[in-house]
Order: sequence, then C-alpha cells, then structure tokens
Amino acid sequence: MEKLLIEVENPENLRIDKYISEEAEEISRSFAAKLLDEGKVFVSGRAVGKNYRPQDGETIEISMPEPISLDIMPENIPIDIVYEDEYLAVVNKPQGMVVHPAAATVSGTLVNALLYHFGGNLSAINGVIRPGIVHRIDKDTSGLLVVAKTNEAHISLSHQLKEKKANRRYLAVVHGNVYDGGTVDKPIARHPKDRKKMAVVKGGRNAVTHYNVLENFRDSALLECILETGRTHQIRVHMASIGHSIVGDPVYGTHKERIKTNGQLLFAKTIGFNHPKSGEYMEFSAELPDYFEQILEDLRRGVSVGR
Repeated sequence: MEKLLIEVENPENLRIDKYISEEAEEISRSFAAKLLDEGKVFVSGRAVGKNYRPQDGETIEISMPEPISLDIMPENIPIDIVYEDEYLAVVNKPQGMVVHPAAATVSGTLVNALLYHFGGNLSAINGVIRPGIVHRIDKDTSGLLVVAKTNEAHISLSHQLKEKKANRRYLAVVHGNVYDGGTVDKPIARHPKDRKKMAVVKGGRNAVTHYNVLENFRDSALLECILETGRTHQIRVHMASIGHSIVGDPVYGTHKERIKTNGQLLFAKTIGFNHPKSGEYMEFSAELPDYFEQILEDLRRGVSVGR
C-alpha cells in the first residue's frame, strides 16, 4: 500500500478533510473523508477523524488504497494525446470540456474520454470520479494536462506540482495595456461571501504568479503567465486583482466585454516535469487553438473581435 505524506503549513484552522483536498490535488474532499472514515489517515502515528484540525509542523500520512474498478462510463470522444507511455499521458483539452464528472455533468467530460482511450490504465488515487486526474483546468480554459496511469506516477506528479518543481506556463489575453512584466504574490482563499468564487484574502494560501508581456493591442494585452503555485482559479484571480482581468472571464472579469468569446482567453501552453519513473525532465508545448489565434489576429488588425 502506497503512502502519501503531507507536511502541514498554514492550515487556517481547516478540518483535515478539507485541508487534504486543498493540499493534495489528487484527492477530492469526499475521497479524503472516505479515507478518514476508513482509518487510513494518520497524524503523529495516530488515526484521526474528519473533525480533526491539523496544526503547523505536523505530518499527515495517508495510506492510499489499491486501484478499484470504475463506474463512470467510457465515451468515444476524440482527444488530442500529445504524449503517452505506460506511466502517464499528456493531453490537450479543448475549450468547453469539463475535466471530470460532477453532479451536473456526468458525461462528455475528459474523464469519460480517458476511460475509453486508456481503459482501466488510470490511477485510482482520486477515486472513481477523477481517475488519472492529477491537476485540473477550468472548463473554458484550453490546453495541456498531465494524466497519471499508475498510482506511483500520480503521487510523483502531484508532489512535483505541490513542491513547485513542475513548469506550467499559460497564455492569457487581459484587459488593458501592460508594459512591464512582474509578479503577483497574493494569498488566495474562498471568497468570504461567495463560496463558489476564489479571492485574494488575507491569511489565505500562498499564491504566486509571474507574468511577461508578449504583445499589446488596443485596450488589451497578451501575457505569458507562469505558475509558481497552483491554487484554484489562481491566474484569473491574480490578474483581476491587479486590474487586468482575463478577457471573457464570466466570474472575475468585466461585464462590458468589447471582445466576444465563449469563455476566458486562457490557454495552458506548456507543462514540464520530471518523469515519475526515469526522473528525466520532460516538457511539452501546444499550439494555440484556432479560436484563440483568430482573436489575436483580429486584435492585431484592430477590427471588431467576435466569433
């Protein structure tokens, strides 16, 4: 049975099931609660329950279960597989595709497609709803994701993301002109009044985004955003916090959009990591999708932008 260790840092008085789900991208809150109920989560050598609140400096040890059969239905949905071996795959997710099933979306997701193309060869760490999913990108964000085929690969990749050893670069079109690159170092947590949103919150979890200016247009700019950490909606929240929300963002953007889109103009272009088995550094980049390229061309020509 594989062990997953989490060093507790700035726990914000969270219950342990929530803390685990926020620290370990491979474990959902419901799955963390299940592991706690089964006595598979230990702090300082003793099993703890869901109401336990971890303290700074403690180590959480999780006994990960063996793979189990999956209940989500495979679907023959075409996906762009950029790389594949027996341990992992890198896929290029299109805009509009949900990563994994949820109460409101049980089919048509990336997970349904992965189950069809890879069968049972996906890690089971995240339970039956998110097999193989190491990290997520939003429905309307397109671009690269790494998928784990084994639990060993899943733990290694997740650890690299948490320890800032993975390289994740995005392209984003933001409102307003930007003339100098910089760094946004602002903590992120759930919005205090709207729990469906994230926000810059004092005492939240450490979040750092670096950005470079690639091109300026009329009242907008193309940026490269580099994730040092990987909080939920991090780039979207950070860019909005400095007055440059992402064009087309329905949650953190402006209500007066000059540029018509089907979602935020955010693309996960590059992902790099050390292979979980060989240790070799691997890096993959994807070309911008047609819809994104067309909008950039329209912006360069100064014409009215839309689809």
